[in-house]
Amino acid sequence: MISEFLSESLRTTALSAAMRGAGLAVRFLPIPQPTILVGPGSSGRLGQTIAGFGHGRILIVTDSIISKLGLLDDLTNALTAGGAEYVIFDAITPDAPIPLIEEGIDFYWEHGCDAIVAFGGGSSMDASKAIAAAVSNPGKTLRELAGYFKGLNTPVKIYAVPTTAGTGSEVTVAAVISDPKSHTKLVIVDTRLVPKMAALDPCLMTGLPPHITAATGIAALTHAIEAFVGHWASPSTDDMALSAVGLIFNNLRVAYNDGKNLEAREQMALAATYAGFAFTRANVGYVHAIAHQFGGKYHTPHGLANAIMLPLVLKYSLPDITDRLALLAVRAKLGQENEAEEMLAQKFVDAVDQLNRDLGIPTFLAALKESDIPKLAEAACREAHTGYPVPRYMTQAICEDIIRQVLPPAASTRKPARRRKKVG
Repeated sequence: MISEFLSESLRTTALSAAMRGAGLAVRFLPIPQPTILVGPGSSGRLGQTIAGFGHGRILIVTDSIISKLGLLDDLTNALTAGGAEYVIFDAITPDAPIPLIEEGIDFYWEHGCDAIVAFGGGSSMDASKAIAAAVSNPGKTLRELAGYFKGLNTPVKIYAVPTTAGTGSEVTVAAVISDPKSHTKLVIVDTRLVPKMAALDPCLMTGLPPHITAATGIAALTHAIEAFVGHWASPSTDDMALSAVGLIFNNLRVAYNDGKNLEAREQMALAATYAGFAFTRANVGYVHAIAHQFGGKYHTPHGLANAIMLPLVLKYSLPDITDRLALLAVRAKLGQENEAEEMLAQKFVDAVDQLNRDLGIPTFLAALKESDIPKLAEAACREAHTGYPVPRYMTQAICEDIIRQVLPPAASTRKPARRRKKVG
């Protein structure tokens, strides 16, 4: 048993070094900065601009609800007025599964497209990036493109119109897709996946249901916090993360309670983008590592999974990030700089808890099963330890205990499975 443990430890250490090397490359490589159009009507202005670039035919990637609601109209009217041809692939579903993305790739080729507009939430953004990488590297499958810089050729140009304020994908280097065969999430990372331009149009977000506003808003908060407290934080990522946290605490409750408030919607859109800038360089941590496992196993929406886990991971990490949480507390206007760091840090953790309660975020994951926890924790730790600059290390046992805290009430009353004693 000891030899097996040592062998696995050596393998994990080697893998960790390789993945961290790739992650470090993202930290220091030049990352394109997209042109950002902000404000009501900006999706139409983006359409006017794209029409002037002379593309042969543009693929718009979105979902059926957005298409039926007419949210595309400003963009498509502007494209038509500018003489640009486009086709719409509106079959995207949550989690962007590989077979569906493959349909999008075929659709791209069938219609002779040469650029993509990602229009929607995180799934549409991720699917668009995956399609862009795949059509430019036809010799590789989506599974072969997963990882860091696996595509030789530059992805086709992407433009982005987010309709939620959460993922920040309009400025990030990654696409997260679902593999239904393995029930896992795969990540395609390439600095060339950053969209050329993006429109933050608050008018597109006013119809979001409160629960989606809540979950996506806390997802953006998670991006900012994990970027700020991780070991790869820098002055530039700190600026973005702090700005995002301040905007979220000032505006998320307003957007949740008054979805038609354009100012709050615009400020939340900016917050998500700033958080995207931050974690693209500084990366994320255990909240995301666990949330990805929930998404892969149970198809839990990514924002909701982040929101459920954020308070618990913060509480665990608190002893090692007290000074950083204190700075976040001041930016969130929860206290004054002259207060003790320990008091400010606790105020911030408590405020995140209260924000979740105010937004109706559940404290448990309804789909979670006790029997799944060991494998979920193992996968989460593997992901975190091979790619994320986590501020406080978790063993698998600790990770299991943290995940166990979000068991649904009926399941949490059951006795945990008895662990076999290790021999050796």
